[in-house]
Order: sequence, then structure tokens, then C-alpha cells
Amino acid sequence: MTKSELIDTLADNRGLSRRTSEEVVNAIFDGMRDALSDGGRIEIRGFGSFKTRRYKGYVGRNPKTGHRIEVRPKVLPVFKVSKNLRLAINAELEGR
Repeated sequence: MTKSELIDTLADNRGLSRRTSEEVVNAIFDGMRDALSDGGRIEIRGFGSFKTRRYKGYVGRNPKTGHRIEVRPKVLPVFKVSKNLRLAINAELEGR
């Protein structure tokens, strides 16, 4: 599902205009981005949680040329699926 499809689904399911749905989805994503940028954690019960993980810098190699490359430290968002969602998806797959 793309962001556009999510906006359309919200508009259809709740009887909202597409513009209002887009504003709602953007507000949610902006809030999530801001929380993660501040080092916070997002927990959506029954769905999963988002947090950031810090990775140290290291020296790697360009696979094409073999030259050494210094990879800088970075912070990346990670998602951990909830048990409820995992079980629901697996139950759907087994039912097919």
C-alpha cells in the first residue's frame, strides 16, 4: 500500500474528503518523524513499535573497485512487529 492508497482508503472508510485525509496522514507521519528524530519511541498496540538504533562507523570496501571506504556512524529507524499482528498475518496465510 502506498501513501496515496492509504489516503484514499481513509477517505473512503471515514467519508472524508481526500484533502482532509491527506492532511491527517501527513500529520501522523510528521508526528512520527519528529518523535523518532528526538530519539523517542513509537508504540502502536497490536501493530508494532518504532525506535531508532545507532550504528558505529566502520571501514568498508567498495565491492566494485575494492577500495577502502569509511562509513560514518548513523542512526536508522527500526520497526518491531507486535505479536498480535504477526499471529494475524500468519493465520491469514495459513487459511489460504
